[in-house]
Amino acid sequence: MALEDNGATWLLELETALEEECSAADIYAISKGRCIPDSVRPEVWQVCLSVHNTGNQLLLFNEIFDLPQQNLLRKDCQIFVENLGNEDEDKVSITSDLESLLTFYCKTTGFQYETGNGWIEILLPLMSLKLPLEDTYNLFEAVRNLYIPRAYEKNGSCFQLFRLLLQYHDPELCSFLDTKRIGPDKYCTNWFQSLFAATCTLPVVLCMWDIYFQQGDPFLVFFLSLVMVVNGRDQILELKNENEQQIVETLSSMPCALEAADVPDFCSLAKYYALKTPSSFRRELEDEIFGTGDILHSAENLSQALCLPVDVQELVDNIDSALNPERLESLRFFLVDCRPAEQYNAGHLPTAFHLDCNLMLQEPSAFTTAVQGLLSAQRQSLAARSAASGEHLCFLGSGRMEEDQYTHMVIASFLQKHTHFVSMLKGGYQAIHEYFGEEVSLHLEDHKTKNCLACIPEQTDTTSVESIQTNSSSYFLGKISAAMKSKSAEMKGKLYEYIVNPAGGSAVDRHVSCSDKLDKRYRNIAPVFSIDDEQDPDTSGQPSPEREDNEDVVSLSVWLKKPDVIESFKCHEVKVNGHMFESYLLVTNSHIYVLRNIPGRRDFAQIKVRRPLSSIVKITSKKKHPEIITFKYGVPEGDSLVVSDLDKFVIPNAAEATQLISQQILKHLKSEEC
Repeated sequence: MALEDNGATWLLELETALEEECSAADIYAISKGRCIPDSVRPEVWQVCLSVHNTGNQLLLFNEIFDLPQQNLLRKDCQIFVENLGNEDEDKVSITSDLESLLTFYCKTTGFQYETGNGWIEILLPLMSLKLPLEDTYNLFEAVRNLYIPRAYEKNGSCFQLFRLLLQYHDPELCSFLDTKRIGPDKYCTNWFQSLFAATCTLPVVLCMWDIYFQQGDPFLVFFLSLVMVVNGRDQILELKNENEQQIVETLSSMPCALEAADVPDFCSLAKYYALKTPSSFRRELEDEIFGTGDILHSAENLSQALCLPVDVQELVDNIDSALNPERLESLRFFLVDCRPAEQYNAGHLPTAFHLDCNLMLQEPSAFTTAVQGLLSAQRQSLAARSAASGEHLCFLGSGRMEEDQYTHMVIASFLQKHTHFVSMLKGGYQAIHEYFGEEVSLHLEDHKTKNCLACIPEQTDTTSVESIQTNSSSYFLGKISAAMKSKSAEMKGKLYEYIVNPAGGSAVDRHVSCSDKLDKRYRNIAPVFSIDDEQDPDTSGQPSPEREDNEDVVSLSVWLKKPDVIESFKCHEVKVNGHMFESYLLVTNSHIYVLRNIPGRRDFAQIKVRRPLSSIVKITSKKKHPEIITFKYGVPEGDSLVVSDLDKFVIPNAAEATQLISQQILKHLKSEEC
């Protein structure tokens, strides 16, 4: 038989299955990811999209074309069809069908048509099947409902998720695009809105959708896009000296080079990337991105995520699968517990490697050594195929907001080194404790209920910083607290000196009076502003005490959109006692402001810092941790500076922030000289 000689017996099986009311899973099992022949594609797509038994919805169409945007819709249909190159008679018919289908869709769903929203591009492959118009409409509606992500605004959840996926698999490329301020919304909106129909040729789209609909994975578009970008990384990185428009155009046009013969391998690679990615986001985001869930809530959560989140269920399942002989072929976590030593010793998962997050600020050299030990242990566990082995790093904090700021700093240090496969357990140790409930001691090693913070209700209250400070056993700087108990005076002085003056320089001990005019510089004195590294000796003041009274509570979103705000940067405010607070640093022409998020009050913040740019005399950073920035304020005195106050922050985009602030200060100085 000719078909058998050509290795196409699967087509006979497929035709037989279609006659017997098969499912999408049956079709995929038979075709094994192959492109579908034209002769059976219409029926296959109808089965895969579950519309083969759907009735004629167009019977409800009154054929009145009176949408508010009707003229725009008609014009876009005409322009699109004109570019197809069909005969004139066909053009009229196709244009009429397009307008009818989209008009009915708008009236049925309540959605408004917008130019470039991908609807017309989606309909073209469907209309090429030459099905009755009612069947074409059913397919279109199913594609839109099942596979097109929602939320296409600049910071929409689908773009936030794609950035996290790119960071997970190629942190260097993600960092490059972040530096260029090129978000996914600038180059892959058309990919998401049309499932690549707006950028690929018709044969490519038909083959891609064959495989797409068989697999039935709504998130496949994210991994197809990921493969597209990662495969072009060398070409993208070579554009480091080009402007944003050139890079965006290069990225946007990448799918155009795809050929139909490449599609099966392209889709296989996307599936491979999906298997090598934590799947927790699917459970949490599918309804928000593809269903009817709260898009704004999911977008906010994703925008605040430092890296890809993993839930407890996935982590526990991953640990339980350690004895699976095929485990090395799938994703495996190397769990890194970043809690302080006494918390780790009071209970931890058996496979966890301990990396004390407090070392990063307390003893940087010891932290570097610990990280080297972690990476060495990871390599050894992989070689030995131990139960704790895994290429994918999953960091675990306490689940207590204030303390986990240090865990975030540790994760940021790995991301800055372009470490692949970095994730964080959502909810931390607290979530693990709640997951196991009364059986927690059976699953944790060295679990000591008397010392475990999750077991003692009065020690788990993180709503008040003061309550943590007054309870030394629950104070999140556990390791520092223990050291201070053993050598209190020495350790206290060392900690204070590190936070206030990491360089070890001595501060000028001098009272600064109101006559020093901090907001205005002395006349006839040269500008003294400078940006230095904190390794050099420097004169430093002492930070002012925390003030709780008379602090304005404002709407964060309103302030971020103020016309005089040049730029804003997410940061963490670092206090002398080591506490860190999620904040925003805002830069205007004359001032810097710091707005601290208020826990439990969405979109509300306190104005913690108001500083005139004219009062900044020095900006310093650490060589080993350039994201830790100190702003010092004071006045010139002869050839030296008298520093009266300082603010310290952890700013992920520190280089960009300090460059902008220094430029604004220099502009301010020049204006004063004039």
